[in-house]
Amino acid sequence: MNLDFSWMAWTWPTAAFFIIIVLMLFGMGVWEYASPGGHPRIGVLRFETTRGDRLFLSLLGSAFIHLAWLGLVGSNLWWALALSVVYAVGVFRYV
Repeated sequence: MNLDFSWMAWTWPTAAFFIIIVLMLFGMGVWEYASPGGHPRIGVLRFETTRGDRLFLSLLGSAFIHLAWLGLVGSNLWWALALSVVYAVGVFRYV
């Protein structure tokens, strides 16, 4: 079986993106194993969320932030990354 991935732009930033997401999922799995349950809580959205829910909301929101940045500002994504980190901290803190 020959898998041809030449159609995709496998650059170091692309690889780092996927590696970081895998590491985040692995870290959340280890955290859940060490401290099961994660103490679900009700935040500003008024529904119960767990750590996994907040990670999902952070990743989804960060994707939209980056897409909006690409469409409105341009291809320099460092400020979008900074904004996404602030957004993720806010989600984990208040949601």
